[in-house]
Amino acid sequence: MYRKEIKVTDCTIRDGGLINKWQFSHDLVRTVYEAVNCSGVDYMELGYRASAKIFSPKEYGTWRFTRDQDVREIICNSEPKIKLGVMVDIGRVEEDDILPCSESPLDFIRVATYLKDVDKAIDLANHCHEKGYESFINIMAISTAPFFELEEAIRQIDSETEVVAVNIVDSFGGLWSESVHKLVEIFKTHLLRHETGFHAHNNQQLGFANTIEAIRKGANYLDATISGIGRGAGNCPLELLLSFLKNPQYSLEPVLQVIEDVFVDLRQEIEWGYLIPYMITGVLNEHPRTAIAWRQDPEKRDRYLDFFQKMTTPECYEIKN
Repeated sequence: MYRKEIKVTDCTIRDGGLINKWQFSHDLVRTVYEAVNCSGVDYMELGYRASAKIFSPKEYGTWRFTRDQDVREIICNSEPKIKLGVMVDIGRVEEDDILPCSESPLDFIRVATYLKDVDKAIDLANHCHEKGYESFINIMAISTAPFFELEEAIRQIDSETEVVAVNIVDSFGGLWSESVHKLVEIFKTHLLRHETGFHAHNNQQLGFANTIEAIRKGANYLDATISGIGRGAGNCPLELLLSFLKNPQYSLEPVLQVIEDVFVDLRQEIEWGYLIPYMITGVLNEHPRTAIAWRQDPEKRDRYLDFFQKMTTPECYEIKN
């Protein structure tokens, strides 16, 4: 349960923003930041950094862009004990969007990539590192990645970057413990200079359990969100992870308080967490976008058998309907 090398990253605002296009108020984000800062967690991912030329500020909230001035406004009355950062997507951020670390309140940048874009991810991670940030690479949708291609990509990342860690991302919530064991083993074998991380989704109620399995096999960089908030079924809950780790550095009380103060009411406004449509996409190892769209239709949202048949036998479902 305790290993001094373990580091925890809170992704509450970044991953939670996938539900509501990052339309979180500064007050809410400040309250979450203050709680996470007091909890002893090592890293906090405040949102995405993205180009306003690609995403309209009229449609997307502040934390889709996470500008340095907004970060400064959040932390203005406190001394950060935590490292602050953002995530960037391949092709959705421009070099000018990332100032040198010496001019920014941010400490780290995580590059999200699919396996096919690893070359681009390496270039972007190196660009961030050269600007003075701690850099990371997150390999998304890893449950769909062929092992031999994954091994080659990991070796390339290991030899061509100075990232802190490379993260296994179970984007579809489709992994079982055996798969987690195998993936961490592959990463630990081929990452000779960097750490292995793990980011779980909870489609099959395994977000926390799979994170424990990743820890057992040697993953030291762990992602979680308060109350498990995140797109669709959400993520490994931070409160569970901190309770499990038994590290005196971490304090559970600030997290419980912010759940009481913020997340109880927030659940009445936006939906996340385990639901049958998300379970079905997880079992089928499919992206949750179909389940998310299904839940938006008030006439269909709880017709679980119909959704299962649409996903597994679409030709029969169309005839039936």
